[in-house]
Amino acid sequence: MPETREAKVRSLARETPPAAGVAPPPAPPRDIINLFEALPEPTNEEARQHDALLNAALGRLTQGISPHALMLAWLDWFAHLTTSPGKQMELVQKAARKVTRLALYMSSALLRHCPECIEPLPQDHRFDHPDWKNWPFNLIYQSFLLTQQWWWNATTEVRGVTRHHEDVVAFTARQWLDMFSPSNFLPTNPQVLHETARTAGMNLVRGGRNLWEDMLRLIANRPPAGTEAFKAGVNLAVTPGKVIYRNRLIELIQYAPTTAEVHPEPVLIVPSWIMKYYILDLSPDNSLVRHLVDNGHTVFMISWKNPVAEDRDLGLDNYLAQGIRAAIDTVAKVMPGRRLHALGYCLGGTLLAISAAVLARENDRRLASLTLLASELDFTEPGELGLFIDESQIAFLDDIMWTRGYLDGKEMSGAFAMLNSKDLVWSKMTHDYLMGARRPLTDLMAWNADATRLPYRMHSEYLRKLYLGNELAEGRYEVEGRPVALTDIRLPLFVVATERDHVSPWRSVFKVHLLTDTEITFALTTGGHNVGIVNPPVTPVVPGRGHRIATRAHEEKYTDPDLWFERARWCEGSWWPAWLSWLKRHSGAPVAPPAMGAPEAGLPPLYDAPGRFVLAP
Repeated sequence: MPETREAKVRSLARETPPAAGVAPPPAPPRDIINLFEALPEPTNEEARQHDALLNAALGRLTQGISPHALMLAWLDWFAHLTTSPGKQMELVQKAARKVTRLALYMSSALLRHCPECIEPLPQDHRFDHPDWKNWPFNLIYQSFLLTQQWWWNATTEVRGVTRHHEDVVAFTARQWLDMFSPSNFLPTNPQVLHETARTAGMNLVRGGRNLWEDMLRLIANRPPAGTEAFKAGVNLAVTPGKVIYRNRLIELIQYAPTTAEVHPEPVLIVPSWIMKYYILDLSPDNSLVRHLVDNGHTVFMISWKNPVAEDRDLGLDNYLAQGIRAAIDTVAKVMPGRRLHALGYCLGGTLLAISAAVLARENDRRLASLTLLASELDFTEPGELGLFIDESQIAFLDDIMWTRGYLDGKEMSGAFAMLNSKDLVWSKMTHDYLMGARRPLTDLMAWNADATRLPYRMHSEYLRKLYLGNELAEGRYEVEGRPVALTDIRLPLFVVATERDHVSPWRSVFKVHLLTDTEITFALTTGGHNVGIVNPPVTPVVPGRGHRIATRAHEEKYTDPDLWFERARWCEGSWWPAWLSWLKRHSGAPVAPPAMGAPEAGLPPLYDAPGRFVLAP
C-alpha cells in the first residue's frame, strides 16, 4: 500500500532515535500534518510547464540557441584541455611562433610592401580592398588572422572531446572572433576611413539613419527595408494559374499552359515548408515554374499553410497524408491515367523520397521519375547545421515551441544567418552602417525575409527522427506502422546539390547513391542552397558559374564523391536545360493541354494563383 502523507511525517519524526536520557521529540502537531495533506502533489506536467516557461524566456534572448548545449560543449573542451599538457605546450609554442612571425612582418612592412605572413581563407573577402595592404592596417588584419588561426588550433584536436562538442566550440569561437574583426570598426577599417574622409562623414550619417530604421523595423516586427517593393501575386509568384484543391495543410496550384502541346506527364513540385513556395516562382525571369510551363510542361505546385498555434499537433504523418499524398491523388483526378514527374526541394525532397518509398511499397506506379533539389536522405553529416542539433538543443526548442505551438521563422533565420555570419551579418553591417550604403534588395532576398513558422509536433519529429535518429537512412522510419526502405524506389532520379550549401552539404546529398538502387543523374552546381537552385539560363554565361553532371546506371559500381568530382563532366551555365532534357527523355509524345481543374471530379478552380496560404502573415 502507498504510504500516506501523515505516515511519512510520522516516520520522519521517528528516524533519529533520541539519545540516552533525552526525552523523545513530540509528535508533529495535527495542524502541520493537515498542512502537508492540503499541499497539492506536483505532477510531471506542471513541472514541465515551469521548465518550458523558463526555457522559452531564455530562447527569446538567445534566438533559440540552447545555452545548456553551448555550456556542455565548452566544459567538455576545457576539461580535456586542462588535462592535456602536451596540447597546452603545443599551443604555447604556436603562440610564440606566431608572435615571432608577426614581429618579423612588422619590421619588414614598415619599410616596404612584403608578402603577408598569413593569407585569408579563400571564402574570406573582408580584407580584399587594397587599403588593407597599407601600414598600419596590414599589421592589424594580419594579427587578427593569426589570432583566428591560433584559436582554431586551440579548439580542435583536443583528445577526448566529442566530435560534436569540438565542432560547437570551434564554431562559437569563430563567431566571437568574427564579432571583433577589424573590418567591423571605423578606426581599424581603412576602406571606411577613406569613405568617411571622402564624404566628410556623410556615410556615417546615412549609416546611422539605416541603423535607426532597422531598429524600428525590428521592434515593430516589420520586414527589412526594401521588401515593400516585392509582393507575392504582384511582381513575385505571378505565373498564371488556379488553386484547384485546398485542405487544412495545402493549396494545390495548377499553372496555365503557354504552349499548344504539352508533355503527357505533369510535374508536381513539393517545396520545403520551412519557407514559402514561391522561391521556385520568383520574378518571371527567375521562375523555374515559368521555365517549365514555357517548355511544354503541365505544372502543379504545393503551397503549404503557414501554421498557427492551433496547428501545433500537425506531424510528419499529416504532411505525408494531407500534403504529398493528397496532391498526388488530386493530380491523378485532373489527369487520370497519367504518371507524373515529382520534384522536391530541401525538406520537401526528403518527404517526397519517403512518399515515393511508401508508394513503391504499395506497388503504386503513379510516379514516373523523382527529382531532388538540395535534399538530404542521410543526416549523419548535415554540415554546420548539425551544430544546432543534439538532445539538449532539441529539448530547448521543444520548450520554446510548447509554450506557443510553433517555432517562429525568425529564430530559424537567425540560426541560418549564424552559419554564414561573415556575409549575412558582419559584412552587411559594415556596408549598411559604416559605409552608409544600402544593397538593393533582390527578389530572392525578399523571399528570404518572408519567413514561415513550423508546428510543434512536426518540427520535433523531424529533428528527432531524421536528424538525431537518422531513421530514414537506417530503415527505421515508419509510415502507417511499417518502416519504409529507400531501396524500394525504382524510379530514375535526378539529384541536384550545390557546392557551398550550409544546409544540405553536397557530400551528404551525394549519399543518395548509397541509399537507392536505381539510375541516378547527379548534378553539382556552383552557388549555395538557394542561389545554386534558382539558377536560370542567362546569356552571356556568368564566368565561373556552371555545374558538374554524371549519370550512374543502377548496375554500376559506387564512386566516392571526390572521385566523382574529378570525373564528372563540367558544363558552363545553368543546370536547368540539362534537367529539362532529362525530363524529355523520360516523357511521352506531346499531347493537348489538360483543362484547369476537374469540375466533374469535384475539383473546380477555386481562385487565382498564388492562392491565399502564401499571402497569410
